[in-house]
Amino acid sequence: MQYKLNKINSSNIEVFATIEKQNIDKNVDKMAREASKTMDIQGFRKGKVPLAVVKQRYGKKLEDDATNESLKELFDQVLKDEKLKFDDLTGEPSIPKFDKKEDNSIEIQMNLYLKPVIDLGDYKQYIPELTPIKISEKEINDRLKTISQDHAPMEDIKTPRELKDGDFAVIDFKGFKDDKPFDGGEATNYTLKIGSNTFVPGFEEQLIGMKYMEKKDIKVKFPQNYQSKELADADVIFEVQLKKIQQKGETKLDDEFAKKILSNKKDATLDMLKDEIKEQIKSEKRNEYFMHEIKPQYTKLLVENYEFDIPENIVQNEINQQINKKLSSMSEDEIKDIQKDPKFVDKLKDDLKDVARQSVKATFLIDSIAKNEKIKVSDEQVNQTIYYEAMMSGQDGKELITQYEKKGYLPAVKLSMIEQQLMMKLFDEKMEQK
Repeated sequence: MQYKLNKINSSNIEVFATIEKQNIDKNVDKMAREASKTMDIQGFRKGKVPLAVVKQRYGKKLEDDATNESLKELFDQVLKDEKLKFDDLTGEPSIPKFDKKEDNSIEIQMNLYLKPVIDLGDYKQYIPELTPIKISEKEINDRLKTISQDHAPMEDIKTPRELKDGDFAVIDFKGFKDDKPFDGGEATNYTLKIGSNTFVPGFEEQLIGMKYMEKKDIKVKFPQNYQSKELADADVIFEVQLKKIQQKGETKLDDEFAKKILSNKKDATLDMLKDEIKEQIKSEKRNEYFMHEIKPQYTKLLVENYEFDIPENIVQNEINQQINKKLSSMSEDEIKDIQKDPKFVDKLKDDLKDVARQSVKATFLIDSIAKNEKIKVSDEQVNQTIYYEAMMSGQDGKELITQYEKKGYLPAVKLSMIEQQLMMKLFDEKMEQK
């Protein structure tokens, strides 16, 4: 098949061709022959259906399939002639022109998009200057105090008084919707920290001021996005009785306390616990510093200092994602206003083009550098990360992984993990050189 090729740059190629009617007819005959071998049509023996009958019955579908086959033949021919591999592409080719002529030939334009070729050179030279991470004694002692409070025993208050913010209330409660109890709305001797905001909004605030054994009806409204459809946006009443008011007791900070916290270390001491806390704080501050302060600077410098061709299909995908993100954050009234302006989306695309190109450029650079640094993240590691985060937020890990898979989020999660590992590795190496 004859074609003309316009190489816009190293990542974008236009192919112009005419698919002649004879080529499509040849593929129609080929597909009709294949279909006739398995067709079961009344009046004919299986496998002996005449081609004319097959074409008469399935003509439109055969022609569509034959046209697609011709497009595939053109695609394969271009790859072969231009010595390209399928893995060189960043996705399926696009067909911006498909013009069927009176003689049933088809004029087409097929666009191919290739992965960029990046000469990395010394990418580490663009890492900004790093400031050593320092941990103060106050930070260590404050964290130690928090740990001791978390492990302190609960104690009933000695002098009876009203419940206040910060107290731990031991309560019995029973919830009613439309004067009927609802599932999951009842508990006895339930310990609730006032001010923790773990209950329905407004519940904890109405407990403040209650006294021992006092009973009270508390009226609240569940959020619209509450997980139970039965209770979402519902007005309910909780019958509550305050049984006890408790506070955290004192914890003695000594080697014995350290042994409880560092249970995996036989001869743990308070000094060892402080060292562990220091390393923990250092790791947290390092992650925060590297990923939120240094990474944006480094990425910006990479984008500014590298020039290479970018496949336009990836840029368009990025623009579309940003448009969808913007639209999803708009109100119904804003969307109605937009619908009145047919040029809005085109204008928005133009406005987002530069940002999208920079984002795509950064993605290709980070991917290329990660491969050079031999950074790899397996699908199993991705699933483990999602599962762990789900557990930490009280969600079902397997269900969340399935949701991510259906929505196509897994590649983005993997890319984010690769990016984080890469940045930590590069910045750690530079920090060690100081």
